[in-house]
Amino acid sequence: MAPPQTEIAMRHAAFTLLTLLIAAPLIAQAEPTPLQRAGAARLTAEKSAACVAAQPFYWEIGNATQPLAGGKSGENGPERHTEMAIASASKWVYAAFVAERRQGQLSAEDIRFLHFQSGYTYYHVCRQNQSVAACQQSLINGRGRLNPATENRFDYNGGHMQQHAILMALGSLGPDGLALAVRQSLAPTLGTDWSFSYSQAMPAGGGQTSAADYSRLLRALLGGQLQLGRLLGKEAVCTNPQVCPSDAVKTPIPATESWHYSLGHWVEDDPQVGDGAFSSPGAFGFYPWISAYQRFYGIVAREQRRGALGDDPSDKPAVASVNCGREIRAAWMDGQPRR
Repeated sequence: MAPPQTEIAMRHAAFTLLTLLIAAPLIAQAEPTPLQRAGAARLTAEKSAACVAAQPFYWEIGNATQPLAGGKSGENGPERHTEMAIASASKWVYAAFVAERRQGQLSAEDIRFLHFQSGYTYYHVCRQNQSVAACQQSLINGRGRLNPATENRFDYNGGHMQQHAILMALGSLGPDGLALAVRQSLAPTLGTDWSFSYSQAMPAGGGQTSAADYSRLLRALLGGQLQLGRLLGKEAVCTNPQVCPSDAVKTPIPATESWHYSLGHWVEDDPQVGDGAFSSPGAFGFYPWISAYQRFYGIVAREQRRGALGDDPSDKPAVASVNCGREIRAAWMDGQPRR
């Protein structure tokens, strides 16, 4: 007869083995198949209330090597290769450009500018053919003055990147020259045929591209080919003035949610509805994202000018695209369509 301790150990081992055998099918079912993911994402893009409100649009989900699913949702929407204004989705592109120029070694000054804490917050808009510096120094943009009231506090404003581009010796460049500089820095990774331009010399908001070309950037971030890929979410700062009034001045995110901001991109980590995704939604509805554990990327691609500059954040195209995009993302993750 086995000693009591040995018998107890044997029973424990047998129980553990039985538990694993019972749980094995459940574990196998926990990870949706690619077909289940794609089907759930497609149904969500077509049928969920949040996505119907954002239609028409093109959507896509992929991994570090290739697109995995996507398509048009709604009538007369854009295609994968449709060029469009991406507004603030330009910020992620500029941050990637800076990280490449700095070979991944960002200075404390770089980080402060890319976290929107520089204090250059009098900026409003550039004229079409102005250079980066001429725009920043114009009367409408406060002559490029520093605003002491916002220095070292998060303030969502294009002036941070406008001024930073001047510090990067890009001040004399107009829209075409700025786009060329960005493309040349990213070309070793994204290719010489990567299409990206600026309608105005605004690093933070003047970009134009397609879902197909922006997805190249996202795959390169996921795969670690771009320096910014290993910096996603680093040193993210509080952005909601209601949560951290001493650290934040203004955010475009609805006051009901609280996200953080990293290097030219958001971290969607609201305690109630956030899933930790990294993103850079644009005012006209172009919404690119990377999942929290950096397995997948996604895009909701559309351009809706109407309502983009309205007073109610909940009515803005960017918010509508985020609401739809997060449902597509959730459906993809668990294989269950949203309604």
